[in-house]
Amino acid sequence: MRAWYKNLDWTIILLWAGLVSIGLTAIYSATHGPAREFLLLTVQQNFNRQAQWFVISGVAMLAILFTPARLIDRLTPIVYVITTLLLVAALVFGREVNGAKSWVYIGPFGLQVSELAKVGTLLLVSRFLALNQAREGRLGFLLIAAGIVLVPAALIVLQNDTGTALVFLALIPVLAFWTGTIPLSWLALSVGAAVAGYLYVFAGDPTKGLTWGILFGLGFTAVMLITTRSRAFAILSAIVVIGTVVGAWVALDKVLQPHQKARLVAFADPEAYRSTAGFHVIQSKAAIGSGGLFGKGFTQGTQTQMAFIPEQSTDFVFTIIGEEFGFIGAMVMLTLFGLLIIRIAGLGVSAGFAFPRLFAAGVTGIFLVHILINIGMTIGLIPVIGIPLPLISYGGSALLANTAMVALALNLHARRDEFAIYTG
Repeated sequence: MRAWYKNLDWTIILLWAGLVSIGLTAIYSATHGPAREFLLLTVQQNFNRQAQWFVISGVAMLAILFTPARLIDRLTPIVYVITTLLLVAALVFGREVNGAKSWVYIGPFGLQVSELAKVGTLLLVSRFLALNQAREGRLGFLLIAAGIVLVPAALIVLQNDTGTALVFLALIPVLAFWTGTIPLSWLALSVGAAVAGYLYVFAGDPTKGLTWGILFGLGFTAVMLITTRSRAFAILSAIVVIGTVVGAWVALDKVLQPHQKARLVAFADPEAYRSTAGFHVIQSKAAIGSGGLFGKGFTQGTQTQMAFIPEQSTDFVFTIIGEEFGFIGAMVMLTLFGLLIIRIAGLGVSAGFAFPRLFAAGVTGIFLVHILINIGMTIGLIPVIGIPLPLISYGGSALLANTAMVALALNLHARRDEFAIYTG
């Protein structure tokens, strides 16, 4: 048996360090440029705080890498319970930040517990699926696996952090696909429902949205009938997809908070709301577009340095990279992300045992969802829902949680021989 550290994928560690360095560079530019004197003192300190969290996250990575995998396995239920209780504590005692009540303060330190809950949830659902492979496909098994994810997701929705809750929900189809628990047709149905909901929002008008959604639903139903040759599944497809469109209509009219409605409406026509909900996207697209091929230079971005873009160190950090480092800089960052995701997915493919394989798949899914949604909303392809860019955006809790997931994926793969109790 090789020493565990010889099994480590050092390329992943280098990619992690490179992406965090890009994030620190962007945050420094946003807080130490010509417009620094006009920023709030708390914003000016973002770089120093993120640098401190970088050190903390690095120490956490080392601690996780040196922890025996069997100990991680035994501690998994405890980690899940603790992070879920922290979600409850945030809901009851937490402090509201940017409309979401997801922060717990311990002295001067604030933790966004929804970020930490991703780690606990992914650990437990991966472990549960690994230990119960013989029961795959049974209704009770599926309900328990879904429940592990839905409990923290529901608590996060109650905290008014819908964007983070969507990341949790994305774990269900990702792990279902990886385990083969749910047929491909069901995954296609979930994608069809998501597309129908997107079309409704993109239409920008209830009547037009219902028309587009229903027409898409009928077309999708026909495709499902042809491919599955099952009338029952085709009827179910029609009900789910068209029901999603109707549900989106009801949600916009009756369920969503005013600021959430404003974001969706502005997504369809940002110019009509350029001074309110559409301001973020208009300024973001202007900044990225003005960067050109090579960018305006470090700390030289006009949109960035004049602080025209709200939340430019967090949810809209990609605009700094696009404006100051241009298309080339953005492609370098995306290439590093692509390599990181491919390498982590590779850990899952080569793991041999279910727990490390499923955990690596979950990390891959979480990172992909974050990247696609974050960059999509900065260029106007997705409504603004407040999801940070992993390892890049300002935020100590997010950096710590994402680093922990990378370290756990590395650890479980490097020590995979300890998981002979898991078959598959």
